[in-house]
Amino acid sequence: MALSKDEKAQIIEQYRIHLQDTGSTEVQIAQLTEEIRRLTEHLKTHRKDFHSQRGLTLKVGQRKRLLKYLAQKNPEQYTKLVSQLGLRG
Repeated sequence: MALSKDEKAQIIEQYRIHLQDTGSTEVQIAQLTEEIRRLTEHLKTHRKDFHSQRGLTLKVGQRKRLLKYLAQKNPEQYTKLVSQLGLRG
């Protein structure tokens, strides 16, 4: 369920702002989104995995806070990222 180094590197490459960017808001949101998708698929088959369910809830909350921050600081980047990730709709 956790992302491998290669998968994280691929996400960073796709969503980074500059060459040294590894932890910008956009990158964090993209990584959380991928982790949320994986946990959702896991929970479809393992319905009683309550520990993973709690982890999913925490990740969704963290992504929500980061999206709110990005929407306040840079609305153009927010709309671009939401459309790229397929969120909100």
